[in-house]
Amino acid sequence: MQNKNYGYPKTRMRRSRQFKWSRRLIAENNLSTNDLILPLFVMEGKNKIEPIISMPSVNRYSIDKLVDVAKIAKDLHIPLIAIFPVIDSKSKTENAEESFRNDNLICRAISAIKEKVPGIGIMADVALDPYTSHGHDGIMNGNIIENDKTIDILIKQALNQIRAGADILAPSDMMDGRVLLIRESLEENGYSDALIMSYAAKYASAFYGPFRDAIKTKSSLKGSKKTYQMDFSNANEAIREAELDIYEGADMIMVKPGLPYLDIISKIKTQLKTPTFAYQVSGEYSSLKAASINGWLDFDEIMMETLICFKRAGADGILTYSAMEIAKKLLDGYKNGS
Repeated sequence: MQNKNYGYPKTRMRRSRQFKWSRRLIAENNLSTNDLILPLFVMEGKNKIEPIISMPSVNRYSIDKLVDVAKIAKDLHIPLIAIFPVIDSKSKTENAEESFRNDNLICRAISAIKEKVPGIGIMADVALDPYTSHGHDGIMNGNIIENDKTIDILIKQALNQIRAGADILAPSDMMDGRVLLIRESLEENGYSDALIMSYAAKYASAFYGPFRDAIKTKSSLKGSKKTYQMDFSNANEAIREAELDIYEGADMIMVKPGLPYLDIISKIKTQLKTPTFAYQVSGEYSSLKAASINGWLDFDEIMMETLICFKRAGADGILTYSAMEIAKKLLDGYKNGS
């Protein structure tokens, strides 16, 4: 029997939903430009902007044009950009030597942005797949990924990027123990303040296809990455991965992909109480963008809803290819009082 002192008609849940201002007032989760990380693709050349067909509205940029985009991102109050290199095939080798050459593409891009766009954070991907001729994130021995040999290269790559001016290192390779050994190397070389955002829960996902188009590794990838990226059936394993990386010296945790793994974001944030980020990956972005281009969805509305879902799940921030579009919408909303 209903308690006479509680419930309808004394309690009407719709009262606070009547007006836009009242809905804003009681919103449990909010999105701001502080929550956005912008991924960018850099390529060789000058004065070049190259569209990525499978990622509408996303481009590859030469360094000079990348600097221009970084300036816009800063003006939009986006705190952090993540740079991914597009490596020419002639520079790719089995052992990814280009990844730790001190004048490589990613290092030149980091240095240029640091010089010309002071005040914006730069995150650098620590992984070998853009640099390997076989498209894997590690050194191969036959069909086996050599965990410890890979880490030796990752350490060189990480130090190379920090020396160029990177603020956050983001190991995305999923090798066991790489966070610990990178952290120890940073300490030994005088970079104790360098931040690490570990891709602790990176799943072997079919959502990565457009990204591999973007960095031009799709055709070169031999086999799958299932021996080192996580099985999408598992959740408890993600907690173990994240806990290990925090213990090894990670300052922040990344979950990838994003929307299909909201439960993982929530578990990590709730159980480990560490800064936790989501990567709304290329396949997620491209699906929503393609649907909006076809008139099936409103991109701004569906993207805002999706990003709020990340926040509701516990994400402290989101790496999304829509960061600039959403930042503009948020800032316009502030100006218009909405």
